[in-house]
Amino acid sequence: MASFPVEVLFGIYLGVLTGIVPALVSWAFGFIFKYVTGVTVPAFGVVVLAVAIAGVNGGLLALNDPTFTQSANQVRLTVAVVVVLMISLYAHNAGDKMGAEFPRKLSLRKLTERTLSTDVIELAGGRGQVRVTVSGEVGDMEGYPPVPTELRRELREWSAAFPADVPVVELETRVTDRLRTEFDLADVAVTLDERARATVSVAPPLGGLSKRIPPGKRAVSVPGLLPTGTARGDEASVVTPDRTYRGSVVSLRSDRARDAAAGAVAGPPLTDAAATPDGAAAPSPAPTLPVADGGDGRLTVAVDAAGTESLLASTVDHLLVRSRGTRREYELLSLLRQAGDRIRKVTVGDDGPVAGRTIGEAAVRDTYGVTVLAVRHEGDWRFAPRGSHPVAVGDDLFVVGKPDALAAFREAVA
Repeated sequence: MASFPVEVLFGIYLGVLTGIVPALVSWAFGFIFKYVTGVTVPAFGVVVLAVAIAGVNGGLLALNDPTFTQSANQVRLTVAVVVVLMISLYAHNAGDKMGAEFPRKLSLRKLTERTLSTDVIELAGGRGQVRVTVSGEVGDMEGYPPVPTELRRELREWSAAFPADVPVVELETRVTDRLRTEFDLADVAVTLDERARATVSVAPPLGGLSKRIPPGKRAVSVPGLLPTGTARGDEASVVTPDRTYRGSVVSLRSDRARDAAAGAVAGPPLTDAAATPDGAAAPSPAPTLPVADGGDGRLTVAVDAAGTESLLASTVDHLLVRSRGTRREYELLSLLRQAGDRIRKVTVGDDGPVAGRTIGEAAVRDTYGVTVLAVRHEGDWRFAPRGSHPVAVGDDLFVVGKPDALAAFREAVA
């Protein structure tokens, strides 16, 4: 029998070598049990499991076995058992802690989160921005008619600047909304790479002008001097010698842009496909713009159906764009963004820690670092709810906070 220190060293070596597998099993057991049930496995159960896996006569009863207690390698085996237990208990504690902190639900969006390359970020007005461009050909969406050639060309040449401090997934959503709004598309699918180049597939507009006209209104196209910056959705007044007609802008066309487009296509010779049956050159269509660049043009305004005939029979003196006033809600959003906060809507799930409790009982602000601005329950709204306000399954919570806190709250609640 070797000296006592040598036996201890042999025991430590044997315990580390033998304790690897029990430690891995203890970690997995602690993590899975905590993650699934939320309960910590008792330490005694971990000890029995670890020693049994280590193969020392099937468990702790081996400590009373004469073969173990009277063995010449008693010191070595005892130290090895102690090392195995220590490693297993530590691994179990680590697995239990990870199981408690691990998100209950993983989303594909979170796992596939990407970032933009720093090379494409520009500084403008004290904050970073990125210019998104369309890369490659604009694709057609399955189940929709093909995109017209002119619209495809406009989409291919489109670009716009966006904030660079948002995740790529959210940036894709903003680009999608921007394209759908500017070109009145039926559907859009956008994928961005790390250099802010967009791969776009779109569905052409369906229904055209008619779907933008509110019920009870009629669209009337009138010529006039368009104020620079006029856009779809603006409130306009059409002034005639008899009366003033008020309505919202649903479409506009600038003669300046039309002349520029005609001059651009005047140089190259026309092919047979671009000529009319009598041999004359086919006139190029005047582009419909989302924003007017000023000058003469035509404006399509949605006015009350009762005033349609009188407006068509009148001469337009001039056009006015009416003020909508200051939109305080947008100022609030701007201030929140400058502070690094965002607003998100979260639907309460049936297995979340908030369902069936009040906002105060759930300690939303202290636990998750977010503030509930409003609650929508079965169509009824409650703004600035108190801590005693109950939250039910299916309620929509509108919360404000930092992006990381909002993501954690969504994962826990939804």
